[in-house]
Amino acid sequence: MYPVLRSLALQLHSAVTGSYVSGTHSIAFINCLNEQIAKDIARAIMDKKLAAYVNILPKSLALYFWKGELEESTEILLLVKTRTSKIGELSNYVRSIHPFEIPEIISLPIDQGNPLYLKWIEESVPRD
Repeated sequence: MYPVLRSLALQLHSAVTGSYVSGTHSIAFINCLNEQIAKDIARAIMDKKLAAYVNILPKSLALYFWKGELEESTEILLLVKTRTSKIGELSNYVRSIHPFEIPEIISLPIDQGNPLYLKWIEESVPRD
């Protein structure tokens, strides 16, 4: 219930003051095994209208521990711009379609940014 009340309070504050409320939008980071999987997941996210924008960043080297062993692989990173209120739904959906046993899906709130861009995110991603 608290997230719903917080969301309503943020919408009211923004409507009354005409200003951006820090944390209204977030950027999510999702790792993918290869470019095709990244494109498929990005398109699925966009088809569900869970984001306004998804960047697909090129291959990077990843080092991590998995089942007690140090692993090294290449990955593609998605940067997903969306409403903070959509992060839970986004995370659940990506986990349901992602081939990794435990995909990286983390998010950070957007503190500040170009007001017109933030407004565009707001208009592009439907409210809950």
